[in-house]
Amino acid sequence: MRRLFPPPGADTDPGDLTDRQWSLDELADLYAYPPYPGEGRGWLRANMVSSLDGAAHHEGRSQPLSGEGDMRIFGVLRALADVIVVGAETVRQEGYRGAKARRAFAERRRAAGQTPAAAMAVVTASMELDFSSPLFTTPVTPTLVLTGAGAPQDRVRAARAAGAEVLLAGEGTGVDPARVPGLLAERGLWRQLSEGGPRLLGQLSAAGALDEACLTWAPRLALGDAPRIMDGPSVDVPVDLTLVSLLEEAGFLFSRYRRS
Repeated sequence: MRRLFPPPGADTDPGDLTDRQWSLDELADLYAYPPYPGEGRGWLRANMVSSLDGAAHHEGRSQPLSGEGDMRIFGVLRALADVIVVGAETVRQEGYRGAKARRAFAERRRAAGQTPAAAMAVVTASMELDFSSPLFTTPVTPTLVLTGAGAPQDRVRAARAAGAEVLLAGEGTGVDPARVPGLLAERGLWRQLSEGGPRLLGQLSAAGALDEACLTWAPRLALGDAPRIMDGPSVDVPVDLTLVSLLEEAGFLFSRYRRS
């Protein structure tokens, strides 16, 4: 893996990290969250992979677009987060389980006052989730469910009976994406990571809730009719972001952008 930006010798250069295997600690330092923003605010970053022709997945799953380097960064981003925010459709398509506690990050998480593994937070309007799945029955950290005040009450009760905490993030049946980061931050979960899907990420971005985007460009063409990494309402003016870092390995590009 080699770093293309910032270039070696830049003021932000933490050392000669190019043209070799990066350690997990070095990746964790590069992708570290900024200082706590305070006032009950969260810092929400997205992590997605895209084909060169803009597909967010192939036949419903992101794994065919991924590679070894992408999976290493995927694991590091999860290990740094307090909570992983994901849409219900992605949970169903990808067969989500709870995040794992990893020995390599145990001391880093203890020093930061974090639980052994990030909590999962599932955003859903219908509450049509399998509460007998490992995501709810065997997580290291209990799973949260974000829904609206008008969600089916039998499903809300089923979620709570399965051990999940249900958070109301909307007045109707749906979730107000602008409320998600603050609601999680109120529970001390301010280091936030979203893995999609495209519809949820589009809603979060359109609501101005997204602070950072970590995007892997895979050297593959997926074709088909898969959506882009964000599939949400249009905005009046395109949102500007600033490049923070860019890595390359085996033709994969690992970019990181922040809101300007």
